[in-house]
Amino acid sequence: MSWKASARHGVREAPAGLALLQDFVNTRATMSYAPDLLATPDDAQRWLTDALATWSRVAGLPAPVLLLSSTDLRSLRRLRSTFEGVILAAGGRHANPDGALPPADVPVSLVPDADGWVRMVPAGRGTRWLASALWSEALLAQQAGLWPRLKLCNNVECRAAFFDTSRNNSGVWHDVSTCGNTANLRAFRERRRLMGGTGDQDGRPQHGLR
Repeated sequence: MSWKASARHGVREAPAGLALLQDFVNTRATMSYAPDLLATPDDAQRWLTDALATWSRVAGLPAPVLLLSSTDLRSLRRLRSTFEGVILAAGGRHANPDGALPPADVPVSLVPDADGWVRMVPAGRGTRWLASALWSEALLAQQAGLWPRLKLCNNVECRAAFFDTSRNNSGVWHDVSTCGNTANLRAFRERRRLMGGTGDQDGRPQHGLR
């Protein structure tokens, strides 16, 4: 099993520290091939250790050693759902009918470096530190103009988080050859059912679909 959650979906990794947030969202179970990496303390700990080591190298900041409990997993799964809602809202889609999103109640430190540039550094203890790191990366991605390109696959059974590299930021599927084709085939069959037919007038399926 890969402990790098995004690698399970074969998606392009988001740049810089935003990859940590992408990987966190991609810990969720997806269809039949990707189990939930936050389901058990052992799986979650392996994922977190690997993810924080990668983030530390990219961000150039030390990461604490976080030891997870079952209670921590419940709070992390809630936080994951919150981020899914935030990403959907950024794309004009809302997970909640009223569009309400909970506030991010996390601490951060603002630390000036030797050249006078202020850095936002995660703060807190335990999973509060992780939440601080994730919200910090979301804000930094928004400031850098990267946030609108982090999306959830339009296939509700998939919902893999992917970084859209299309020129006009129009991607909706994490993989067009899988989720995209599946959705197109489903839509074609539904149109055919509503029309009461099985294909075009000579009995052949349209568009080469079977």
